[in-house]
Amino acid sequence: QVMVTDSGGGLVQPGGSLRLACAASGFTLDTYAIVWFRQAPGKEREGVACMTANSEIVLYEESGKGRFTLSRDNAKNTLYLQMNSLKPEDTGVYYCAMDRRRWCTNDPSVFVYWGRGTQVIVSS
Repeated sequence: QVMVTDSGGGLVQPGGSLRLACAASGFTLDTYAIVWFRQAPGKEREGVACMTANSEIVLYEESGKGRFTLSRDNAKNTLYLQMNSLKPEDTGVYYCAMDRRRWCTNDPSVFVYWGRGTQVIVSS
């Protein structure tokens, strides 16, 4: 069964770090791109970062550059979003998603496979 499962959220103080995980099953990460989305309270879901099937990384937010990075553990078939120097505006529910394409897109309407979401709260 094809699915993605996200985890790793929590409550963290500004300036702290979190590592989110997206575990894939039913396919391997070198087959399809995986995108991380964030949905902040009262806002639409927006793309944060993506890794292509060829391990190329795309960061969609200017504010994430220099703070967020992606890595992949092929043995665990898991993609990680490392978030450092977190800010209150990073707060939201983070979802990983896949839509059976090798390249990145940040249009949430095209995605079929979604994790259940993991809550990130950045607050003092």
